[in-house]
Amino acid sequence: MKDNLYTVGYAGILGTVCALLLTGVASFTAPYKANNARVEEVLSILTALGIPFESDASAARLLETYDANVQESERAGILAYLYAPGEGDRPEAIALRFAGPGLWGPIEGFLALEADMKTIRGLTFSRQEETPGLGGEIAAPWFTAQFVGKPIVDRAGEPGFSIGGEQASPNAVDAITGATMTCDKLEAILDEVISKFVEAAHEEE
Repeated sequence: MKDNLYTVGYAGILGTVCALLLTGVASFTAPYKANNARVEEVLSILTALGIPFESDASAARLLETYDANVQESERAGILAYLYAPGEGDRPEAIALRFAGPGLWGPIEGFLALEADMKTIRGLTFSRQEETPGLGGEIAAPWFTAQFVGKPIVDRAGEPGFSIGGEQASPNAVDAITGATMTCDKLEAILDEVISKFVEAAHEEE
């Protein structure tokens, strides 16, 4: 009986100590994790907008480059990032945050448009959990490069994008072989943010 009480007591104390240690470590590292996440996000925005920065730039330098070139604004409930190198100048480009459910987890990133607000300048992903070698290829340079220079509307003027659709369409790109479901979900995510942006732009005219 005493042995059982000793075992239970020892396990309880050990569990409490471990929980306290883990809580302490989590609290101590939280600011560093938040800062790393912020830097990764800034890197995605700078890349999508085509803002030049040194390949070996430190985290502090990346944040300085961001603060000197990017202005944050909200349009139709969409958080937008304006690339305005000079104060008072017309934005050279604008990046829109997008997010939605993928096949295995959230897909998040940034879609950048040229100054005409109709042509894609860049596409980057800040988070995706799709299958490596298949759906995970949405973040590969060969795939995202297809979007550059494409319009965000079709020939009829309808907003949206086609992944794996009719290749004669000006707003279409090749899909990823073996990742149809991921491509369909990404298409739906992009269509949603594009539609909201186009609608907001028409309201401002």
